Amino acid sequence: MEKRAVGGPVSRRLLTAYFGAALACWLAAAATAIPAAADLARGDPLASAPVLATHLLTLGVLPFAVSGASFHLLPVMLRNDLPSQRALWLALPLLAGGLLVASGLGRDAKPVVWTGAAALTAGLAIVLFEVLALVVRAPKGRTTIASRLGVAFACGHVVAALCLGALIFAHDSPFAGVSYERWLLIHLHVALLGWIALLILTVGRNLGPMLALAPAAPKRSFPLEEVLLVAGLWVLLAGIGLASRPVTVAGGLVVVVALGRFATLMLRIAGTRRAPLEAPLAHLLVGGLFLVQAAVVGLVLAARGGGTRWVIGYVVLLLVGWAVGVVVGHVGKLLSLSLWVWWPPGPRPKQAALYPRRVGLAEALCFAGGVELLAVGIVAGSATAARAGAAVLLASALLTAVGAWSTWRRRSR
Repeated sequence: MEKRAVGGPVSRRLLTAYFGAALACWLAAAATAIPAAADLARGDPLASAPVLATHLLTLGVLPFAVSGASFHLLPVMLRNDLPSQRALWLALPLLAGGLLVASGLGRDAKPVVWTGAAALTAGLAIVLFEVLALVVRAPKGRTTIASRLGVAFACGHVVAALCLGALIFAHDSPFAGVSYERWLLIHLHVALLGWIALLILTVGRNLGPMLALAPAAPKRSFPLEEVLLVAGLWVLLAGIGLASRPVTVAGGLVVVVALGRFATLMLRIAGTRRAPLEAPLAHLLVGGLFLVQAAVVGLVLAARGGGTRWVIGYVVLLLVGWAVGVVVGHVGKLLSLSLWVWWPPGPRPKQAALYPRRVGLAEALCFAGGVELLAVGIVAGSATAARAGAAVLLASALLTAVGAWSTWRRRSR
């Protein structure tokens, strides 16, 4: 039985279970991306293979990986304990309902989708309760490493994204005066900016310096970047829903400013770090490059419009290059930290001995090349290039799994 102090990370077994599920989904999504690449290069994102691959990422990789990382990091950052690890074990199989949703959407099997959605909703309810309990019980009058407001906003956007997904699936056509395609874009941005990007920004501003052994982020009395991101996001969503290019561009620019401030901090960390470069920081830097590309493409699309393949390329850069890359890029490192924290009393190895740094860097390199080639192939309409990019992404996913297994096998018995 693994016991811990108040404000400590969850047990290594629980973290490993969540990360193992996330990596299995990542391998499945990367493999599915190869046949999906030809559909995407033809400008058909609603074909069965792209729909399956997309939802393996959004309903498989991200919920499992983000939940596991949150259980490991947020108790420490918010200085209090999760209410119940038993509840989190219960949430694990319920979150797997997202895989039913992914498979059902690809086959238009409504009973499967609604069954999976019910299980997923129950699992997310448990996870959100546990995380929000950390926010509510965070000690008042003391500095916390993560913004309470940022974490609370991220949880709220999870609920919004889930509700939007259910509404879009139920209608499967334009409603409330907004086209089906625009509802999909709203749903996408709520999930990727309101949930993933906001949580990365909230946690990463202090996690990044800690992992890289760089000077800490400047202290602040107000979570300006988080508020800017949320405000810009909702202006952006209003612009998409109203089909107003000026409003969409204005919201997008505010989002760019918020994320740009975070990117500046990451560049400072890269320049002042005392630790060797590792996959987490590499993915933050590479993800920042993809975010810049996505911002340029997105603002041009918002201002002038563009073809379907450009929109798909934008989604690939934002979803895969930024959101999935940054999240998955931290899995191996956080797993090694968990093993080190839970090492039994007595001599313990150096933390660096538990983490295969070179495998992580090779994975990050493959990931960067794969995403870029996939996005360029889609925009250019080249199925061959897009498939090649997806194949390199699969190699990256395999390296991630190899690195995680290498860490796990070094654990104490």
